[in-house]
Amino acid sequence: MSAKRKFQAVPAPSTVETSEIAAASAAATKKAPKPAKRTAKKLFVAMAGNIGAGKTTAAKMVSQKFGFELFDEPVIDNRFLKDYYADMKRWSFTLQLEFLIRRVEHHELIHRVPKSCIQDRTLYEDPEIFAKYLHGLGFMTDAELELYFEYFQRTSKTIAHPDKVICFDVPNVQVLLDRIKKRGREEEKGIQSQFLRGLSGYYATFPMVLQGKYGIDVLTFDVTTLDIRTGRGREQFLDSVSDFLLK
Repeated sequence: MSAKRKFQAVPAPSTVETSEIAAASAAATKKAPKPAKRTAKKLFVAMAGNIGAGKTTAAKMVSQKFGFELFDEPVIDNRFLKDYYADMKRWSFTLQLEFLIRRVEHHELIHRVPKSCIQDRTLYEDPEIFAKYLHGLGFMTDAELELYFEYFQRTSKTIAHPDKVICFDVPNVQVLLDRIKKRGREEEKGIQSQFLRGLSGYYATFPMVLQGKYGIDVLTFDVTTLDIRTGRGREQFLDSVSDFLLK
């Protein structure tokens, strides 16, 4: 018969060792960065807000934080924007058609991209805000507005709506003017406070239009005094977006 194998018990760690292990574990947990919450399915999210509200900055932050494909607003390469700001009555209808075509193209591309996407400015701000506002100012005729809406209905009837929209609210027009001036786009130098104030009136009801007319989930965020680019403002914005995406 073989001899029984003797097993030596492993001594329990001392009180000092236990304390050191606990402290190291707590330190590691404290230093670990908060991971970005990921969504289980593909999402199509869009930014909305008045000129100078900070949509482009926010869209880039969401793209980087959550790994979304970014679709920038087609402003820089817009062939009519400079002429539009120089003579709105002449170019308003043309510019609105240009934006409509480019945003519909974005929707078609977003449909084909397998990952979640973030769009800088929604398709719906043009018909629900800009086209109606420019018509009200006398910059688009009745016939032009009717034709624009015919184009909108035909080009948008087969595309998917965004799953969610993040609306930036900046009621203080001076804040918008300061931000527009700071970013320094040449074609925007002539924008007046009265023009922005009129747009703000439409933007005040836009979240309700998105929810009631289009059935889109909306997060409204007041960024009048909040700097979302760094520090606590950035953390607050991204935490709110993370919760919104997972709803």
